[in-house]
Amino acid sequence: MVLEGNPEVGSPRTSDLQHPGNKGSCILSSPGEEVLPGEEPIKYGELIVLGYNGCLASGDKGRRRSRLALSRRPHANGVKPDVMHHISTPLVSKIGRSTENMIDFVVTDTSPGGGATEGPSAQSTISRYACRILCDRRPPYTARLYAAGFDASSNIFLGERAAKWRTPDGLMDGLTTNGVLVMHPAGGFSEDSAPGVWREISVCGNVYTLRDSRSAQQRGKLVENESNVLQDGSLIDLCGATLLWRTPAGLLRAPTLKQLEAQRQEANAARPQCPVGLSTLAFPSPARGRTAPDKQQPWVYVRCGHVHGYHGWGCRRERGPQERECPLCRLVGPYVPLWLGQEAGLCLDPGPPSHAFAPCGHVCSEKTARYWAQTPLPHGTHAFHAACPFCGAWLTGELGCVRLIFQGPLD
Repeated sequence: MVLEGNPEVGSPRTSDLQHPGNKGSCILSSPGEEVLPGEEPIKYGELIVLGYNGCLASGDKGRRRSRLALSRRPHANGVKPDVMHHISTPLVSKIGRSTENMIDFVVTDTSPGGGATEGPSAQSTISRYACRILCDRRPPYTARLYAAGFDASSNIFLGERAAKWRTPDGLMDGLTTNGVLVMHPAGGFSEDSAPGVWREISVCGNVYTLRDSRSAQQRGKLVENESNVLQDGSLIDLCGATLLWRTPAGLLRAPTLKQLEAQRQEANAARPQCPVGLSTLAFPSPARGRTAPDKQQPWVYVRCGHVHGYHGWGCRRERGPQERECPLCRLVGPYVPLWLGQEAGLCLDPGPPSHAFAPCGHVCSEKTARYWAQTPLPHGTHAFHAACPFCGAWLTGELGCVRLIFQGPLD
């Protein structure tokens, strides 16, 4: 099962797959300015899917990508309220599929470890056409988030289990089956950022407190002093996949892939050594991908942060296959290879790669590691849990990350 997104005015949008039923509808309109022939399209921002570290496992191809760029369309195709319908036989109505030309982006469920949920037994919790984003065509190109999207006839479509109601002004509003959640960080997405509060967004873009569970029929309370306007660093959760919104200005502050590569080479130029085996360690090139660690791969004891080369001693099998005793400080915990975080858009600053997430071993700057370790991400229908943004693994330990302790060369 897949989540499909369809940009409205250059924005992704997805819809409810599992329980088609009663719905409100909107029709397309064409407000705003047109793009002149030969004019460079204006970029509204990018959506980064958490858990893939810069590229899908099978490669970024077509509409399936780990990083989705939103640009101004040649012609506007915004929406406006129209007639509301009730379908008595929803299963025979024409529901959009990923092959429809209105679908621009396809996002699959993300499983911890950086993979997509695949196979016939994999049950998706993402609603087909789960959300849409509308972007103003004039500066400052404000982007707004809305729940639900369109069927093949360009009508808003909600599942029969989805909560829905009529607003005081006569319009229909509602929530997707498992909800579209948003979290705006306090202080923007920068070195001073702090996690915000998770809210739910309705079809009309209103902000509500969270339901008792993701699919509960009773909606939360309306939060009148908050809006659906996306900010740099806003997180959008679709109950199976979480996306980070980055503005063009925010991306200019983010480190580039060239800077990340320079940091890797600088770290390797310091010639860190295994304190026991005295072998020289080196972070592998990102071109190699996350395959089996090579002989120079640095490994870390995630409880203490001491970095070593790979060795086979210190196993504590009574505590699990990954539990090892650090030969320097005797702390027992997971012993894992270190991998550099390669999705620059997830980084708060261009700081040196000094910290690693526990227990996955992805490396980034201290401020980036501490921010994500403090950010609870929705999981399932009730839970929230901090996770590594590069691979999606749940974080463990008191802090969720550890400062790396390297030993320099002895010569």
